[in-house]
Amino acid sequence: MSNQLQKLTWMIGVALVLVNPPVLAEDSQKPISKISQLGDVEKPATSIKQWLAQSLIQITGVKSQATDKGIEVTLETNQSDKLQLVNKSEGNSYIVDIPNTQLRLPNGDTFRQEKATPGITEVIVTNLNANTVRVTVTGETGAPQVELFDGDEGLVFGVVPTVTTTQTPQTQPTPVEPQTSTETQPEEPSAQGEAPIELVVTGEQGGYRVEQASTATKTDTPIRDIPQSIQVIPREVLKDQGTIRVQDALRNVSGSTSAGYYQGFSEYLSLRGFGANLFRDGLRSYQDYGGLIETADIERIEVLKGPASVLFGDAPPGGLVNLVTKQPLTQPFYSVEGTVGSFSTYRGGIDLSGPLNDSKTALYRFNTSYENAGSFRDFVNSERVFLAPRFKFALGDKTNLTIDGSWIEETRTADDGTVAIGNRPANLPRERFLGEPFQNVEINVTNFGYALDHKFNDQWSIRNSFRAQFVNLARYYPIRDSLDQETGELSRLSYFSERRDNAYSTQMDVVGKFSTGSIKHQLLFGFDYAKITEDGTFGDFETYPSINIFNPVYARLEYPKQGILNFFRDDTLDKYGFYIQDQIELNPQLKLLVGGRFDIFEQTRTTRSLGEEKEEFSQSDSNFSPRLGIVYQPSENISLYASYATSFEPSFGTSRNGNGEPFKPETGRQFEVGVKADITRNLSATLALYDLRKQNVTVDDPNSSDPNEQIQTGEQTSRGIEFDIAGEITPGWKVIASYSYIDAFVSKDTSGLEGRRRDNIPEHAASLWTTYELQAGSMQGLGFGLGLFFVGDRFGDLDNSYILPSYVRTDASIFYKRNNWRAALNVRNLFDKTYFNGSDGGRLGVYYGEPLTLVGSFAIEF
Repeated sequence: MSNQLQKLTWMIGVALVLVNPPVLAEDSQKPISKISQLGDVEKPATSIKQWLAQSLIQITGVKSQATDKGIEVTLETNQSDKLQLVNKSEGNSYIVDIPNTQLRLPNGDTFRQEKATPGITEVIVTNLNANTVRVTVTGETGAPQVELFDGDEGLVFGVVPTVTTTQTPQTQPTPVEPQTSTETQPEEPSAQGEAPIELVVTGEQGGYRVEQASTATKTDTPIRDIPQSIQVIPREVLKDQGTIRVQDALRNVSGSTSAGYYQGFSEYLSLRGFGANLFRDGLRSYQDYGGLIETADIERIEVLKGPASVLFGDAPPGGLVNLVTKQPLTQPFYSVEGTVGSFSTYRGGIDLSGPLNDSKTALYRFNTSYENAGSFRDFVNSERVFLAPRFKFALGDKTNLTIDGSWIEETRTADDGTVAIGNRPANLPRERFLGEPFQNVEINVTNFGYALDHKFNDQWSIRNSFRAQFVNLARYYPIRDSLDQETGELSRLSYFSERRDNAYSTQMDVVGKFSTGSIKHQLLFGFDYAKITEDGTFGDFETYPSINIFNPVYARLEYPKQGILNFFRDDTLDKYGFYIQDQIELNPQLKLLVGGRFDIFEQTRTTRSLGEEKEEFSQSDSNFSPRLGIVYQPSENISLYASYATSFEPSFGTSRNGNGEPFKPETGRQFEVGVKADITRNLSATLALYDLRKQNVTVDDPNSSDPNEQIQTGEQTSRGIEFDIAGEITPGWKVIASYSYIDAFVSKDTSGLEGRRRDNIPEHAASLWTTYELQAGSMQGLGFGLGLFFVGDRFGDLDNSYILPSYVRTDASIFYKRNNWRAALNVRNLFDKTYFNGSDGGRLGVYYGEPLTLVGSFAIEF
């Protein structure tokens, strides 16, 4: 363990040497929108030592005065240029915390004004703690808008109340007598004539609700305007749940089902009963066997349900998961986090960001993490290092270039879990390992790319992005062959493989806004190209000593790697896509989404067995994928929608009809209707009903005696209902919850599978995660979390030969936030329930869920 801690300490030390952390700049994973700016702000401290040495800034008075738009609140200080601010919205309140300051008023340590102006119910300025001042402005119907100015007497907050459709704004509000905390009230200077200067404040986005997403349309579009179900998991949910795996995060989304972690090192994503692809910042991630998906540099996870080929090309019909990464910040931000958990789990992470020059035209962000973990499974352990630098350059007022990269080095024990006996998983201790102690998987993944954005004017823009991905994978372990259920003898074969997967992808998008009469358009058209190569070598598949699952005796017989390779395979795939989309606003209540894409793909596969001649297969094909959607909004908080979407997946390599012709692509089509509702300003819900079908599925040819001959007449169907809700119920009380009903089955088949349910797909599943954080008092910042995750019975294979039982898993957490640090204890599987995440689709790979697990974490920001 000392070696593990030394590695973590070394990594943290190197990162802190690279960049000296400046003065506290609060959270978070991305900058909030601009409010205004305090001109030429003097540079803050450039090291921790200087920061600690700074004296507290004194605020000696507070004034409030009505304006023609709202009110102005002035914090009197002669050091306003040194103030650093962090803001957030909670319920109807707009809150600004000012660290390294103290309120020193003649008449106490709190300023309070009720009913300051129509639309503003209360203004409070108080000492949050010994070195932080909090300003809270509460609106009648919603959090007000706030602009900042640098006034003669200090920092000025220009507050404008939120106006709803039921309110009529007053152009001349009743004057409110200026209030001051001092007895003599000098004339209040107005900031109305001063031009606001840009001030970027880093701060936390309160709540679990996200209003906009780009995944469904490749444009920043309000979720309520998208005629398809899309859910977003913000960073705050991952933090509150202590989640570091994407598959675990997807438990919060309806229609997402888990099949476990394939051999312990690869995540399988499933939506609405079918597979889902992984994207990163809108570009496909080609790393099916590239290890577990890292979340250290992820800002949020956007989940688009249903076919998405209209913009993204070949894909399974279930949907896609898009990881949106953290972007460089204009203000210095430094965060260090450490985690210690059950089963000798250690993880450390660093998040650094800020400007590289005084003009802030060059920014950077650097995320890194190190993880060393054991497991509740015997002999299973892992080690992982992740680095992700990112740089953003302003090449002018209208052009930005972002360059990013990432690197993962990972070694872990391959683990196929347990097996099935009869119609249930075998009744074995969940820690029992049925492999060999020496078996392992080694993974190296390198990514680098760029994104170039240019705005021609306010209506037209262009974006070009590129990514190169290199995945090296080596697997060394005996694989399972068959099980004698009576004796428990599990036969095995020696196995070793190496894969080198390279993928190069680029896309160009042009976006334009224009009108045709009263009809508004947002037009997107683009092109993308990808080249993927896979170079694989395999061996040996010779008999390896069996193991008895009831009384295992490990052979520990290692065999040579390179010397047993006897099969070689090379794949090449070129893909070209052309797409167009129009988001049409017929009127403020009625919106259309129309789009189509044409794809061309060319494939080549070369195979060779040792001592035999090389065989080569090639094919090319094309496909057109349309999408049509409509949104009707009878009120500002309700959206009714309907859509039709399609998908396709090309058959690959040696798949052929009996006549030697390649199969056509598998296709998918979906009809969906739903309702999206903004229940309150901070709480939103989506209800969706869908009928999704995967067609052109290959099945056995009933007219042929050759079991290898197939035809494309199969069909698989998934029909269901989904409900998702996320946001803040009251200040401090946050929730994200879901329910799904999925009827996924084989609807057409020739081999006796018709009517069978899809494997690993429960008919019913639900999730609830909620937290509450105390908002005031001596224990302010203390919070609690509770999670319930229900998964119904599932079949473990397509033959429906055994059942994975239903379960309810209970999670809990307690956390405490104070100033710039946060401590938390997360408990997963609180009642130590034995359950199964899923299977590999057969009877020889069934994956246990984790037992009672404790995870403690501590994070501090500078």
